[in-house]
Amino acid sequence: MVRPRLGRVPTISIVRTRAKTYSTKPSYSNWSKFAAVTAAFGTSGLVWLTTHGDVSDLDTPPAEDSVNELGPSKEQVTKIISQDAYSFSVHNVAGVDRYDGTQVASNSPCEDRFSHGTLPSPWKDGNQWMAWAVFDGHSGWQTADLLKRQLLPFVQRSLGDVQLPSNGGSIPEESIQRAIVQGFLDLDNSIMNTALEATRTKEPLLEKVKKCLPAFAGSCALLSLYNPVTSTLHVACTGDSRAVLGQQKSDGSWEATPLSVDQTGLNKEEITRLYNEHPGEDDIVKDGRVLGIMVSRAFGDSLWKWPLDIQQEMKQRFYGPSPLTPRYNIRTPPYLTARPAVTTAKIDPSRPSFLIMATDGMWDMLSNQQAVDLVGKWLKPQAAGQKHSDPEPSSEPFDFGHFWNGASWKFMDKRATTQDDNAAVHLVRNSLGGNHHELIAGRLAYSFPHSRRVRDDITVQVVFFSNPGLKKATT
Repeated sequence: MVRPRLGRVPTISIVRTRAKTYSTKPSYSNWSKFAAVTAAFGTSGLVWLTTHGDVSDLDTPPAEDSVNELGPSKEQVTKIISQDAYSFSVHNVAGVDRYDGTQVASNSPCEDRFSHGTLPSPWKDGNQWMAWAVFDGHSGWQTADLLKRQLLPFVQRSLGDVQLPSNGGSIPEESIQRAIVQGFLDLDNSIMNTALEATRTKEPLLEKVKKCLPAFAGSCALLSLYNPVTSTLHVACTGDSRAVLGQQKSDGSWEATPLSVDQTGLNKEEITRLYNEHPGEDDIVKDGRVLGIMVSRAFGDSLWKWPLDIQQEMKQRFYGPSPLTPRYNIRTPPYLTARPAVTTAKIDPSRPSFLIMATDGMWDMLSNQQAVDLVGKWLKPQAAGQKHSDPEPSSEPFDFGHFWNGASWKFMDKRATTQDDNAAVHLVRNSLGGNHHELIAGRLAYSFPHSRRVRDDITVQVVFFSNPGLKKATT
């Protein structure tokens, strides 16, 4: 972000690849050992897994290396945006044909995380659900990394506590939504409480710091759960990552339906909520930020949740982040919440449809409709069994000074290109410049910290529900 058990634990595959995108049937890891450990702890005694899951994300370039060695050739651009891509054809969950994903870092290490795969139905009816999630960290990667490992188990446990109707009927959607909300809140409470409890133990300093870091840092979370029995998609959003559903209309065009709303200091409903919760504090939101931070909901972010005396103690004893005072008047924390907004959508199997999930690094460049239209264009040759075109890139001279002279730094239709076999890579390419090689290569040429001026961490997942032609093409 450019600004700052469990009953039966779900089996979920987290895949990171270095090769070009591919399509295969996913393999799933065994979480039984993890479940046995986690089940021994309450939500306030969270098992902390702060070790980074991918060594490649720890490869920090030398301080003097401000320009990426990869680029600016066309082949090297493709390598950068597809080196962490993945693509799966789905054969064991009805209603889902395929999903693609990729991640392109700006920070080093990358502060985004993601997860995806199958999980057992919360009600142990023998069915398999599917889950996809993206986590946009800020002020560090630790909170997002923990969410990647812990959010789904917390939500799974909360859903498992929902009482089934005695008459054998279906569970009300409101009950499912409340359970998802509770799973989010339980995990955030665990993050904050575990940090506080650790500081009062006799553990070594190293262990205390590890348990404090996910509270000091912060992260947004976007989770989608698909129930194939009811063809229902539940989307929970905390922060400003976004989920959009694309559905084909009778005339062949694509309709974009947002399944989440960005929770930021620019959202009028969020501003109203904050002022209602903190009456008399008229300076909470200024210039689209909540006491200096863009998002109005997030996990972690202790500066916006703990009282000042605790913040000052953390600063003195553990070199935690400096309190927001005196720049901001902290009177009645918490000001941020991890409570998600949850929406539920029925997926119509008679209409080709897909879900786009992405961190704000992509949505800063693309509108909802633009992203849906781009995937719709990508589907045409894919469904027909044809290869995507690979046009000559634009050779128009360009430097970033053009942004100050009327050129748009966001996506433009004239820059659209369709040349990637992975739909998520396709979206990333177009969000960064499309067929304008000078622009996309220039954005990718910089490594951290200079890259922060021209792009954010970007994580994208695209899920295809009812696209028979696509399934045939990828089988």
